[in-house]
Amino acid sequence: MFPGAGAARDDANYVVVGAPLDVSTTFQPGTRFGPDRIRRFARTFDDYDRRTDAHFSDLFVHDQGDVRAWDDAAEYLDYLEGVVTDVVWDDAVPLVLGGEHTVSVAGVRAVDPDAFVCLDAHLDLREAYDGNELSHATVARHALDVADEAFVLGARTGSEDEWDRAERDDVTVVPPEDVGEWSPPERLRERSVYLSVDIDAADPSVAPGTGTTEPFGLEGRELRDVVRAVAPLSDGFDVVEVNDRDDGQAATLAGKLLREFVFTHAASE
Repeated sequence: MFPGAGAARDDANYVVVGAPLDVSTTFQPGTRFGPDRIRRFARTFDDYDRRTDAHFSDLFVHDQGDVRAWDDAAEYLDYLEGVVTDVVWDDAVPLVLGGEHTVSVAGVRAVDPDAFVCLDAHLDLREAYDGNELSHATVARHALDVADEAFVLGARTGSEDEWDRAERDDVTVVPPEDVGEWSPPERLRERSVYLSVDIDAADPSVAPGTGTTEPFGLEGRELRDVVRAVAPLSDGFDVVEVNDRDDGQAATLAGKLLREFVFTHAASE
């Protein structure tokens, strides 16, 4: 269980759903261990948050456990979408723990947002990667099948075709050096947003435990500030791409960002 997430399911305002999918990782696998690793490294956090004057355990967070993954990504995403949809129908906010970034496709389909906001080192705008249309490298493109627009914050790499796709009006790319000055545009304040954090948005020196590391990334405080800015607008959240190939840095950051999301979202209600 995620620490402090002991509310009953029927009372929950927020529901943690683990999604340990690990089938399309292209370099360092291990995201199947992400959800449990995030929970484990969150055990050291104090329950109390001084900034919002709130206790995490008082915010009606329920940990539903993991949706066990299998090899058929399309079937798994359909099933995961149903689990997350049940959370949405219960008027709770889903908090999905990955797992590879592909699990965000299920979250976005369930929440059905107007906008997709993603912290990510990669554009993830490919139509397919190595012939696979349901890959961690295609997430933003799939999100645009649902959302009207996508914001990719911290992106610093992509194929030529992806950069061409990013030139269209429905995609906004904010490079790492500009993320600190970014704030959600006013048009998002009356719209539904889904916020996704790919932990590789952080510089590898901050969070080395991820599948496809990319240098020149974000500091932890920059990710935190984006999560705080977007959380009040968000109807769904995930943090993904944590694996077991570091000493807990990526998982610790992921768990802290989930808490920042909940504290900020709850304070805005």
